[in-house]
Amino acid sequence: MMNSEEIISIYEVVSEITDQMLVAAKSQDWEKFSDLESNCAKHIQTLRQEDSPAPLPPQSKEKKIKLIQKILADDREIRVITEPWMAHLSALMRNTGTARKLSNAYGSNRIG
Repeated sequence: MMNSEEIISIYEVVSEITDQMLVAAKSQDWEKFSDLESNCAKHIQTLRQEDSPAPLPPQSKEKKIKLIQKILADDREIRVITEPWMAHLSALMRNTGTARKLSNAYGSNRIG
């Protein structure tokens, strides 16, 4: 079982990572963004695996709440940046898929 300091420490790390993810998204550094996202997921998984976290003292509980609020705010900003990009990428993939299906259905314009 993690103690309150360990729990808060992980939330601080996640908060720092989401900060870096926001910077990467703003600069459209998708490779760095992806690496940070994977790292963040590992820390979140650690928190989820904790069966029964130690009860937090009031000051730690308040700090945890503030960290979660900041993480969620970063997440909202990241989504504002990434959702239009993801929609554009999805449209490109659909168009490529449609072109491939047409090519497979009708073949190339070869004279045989």
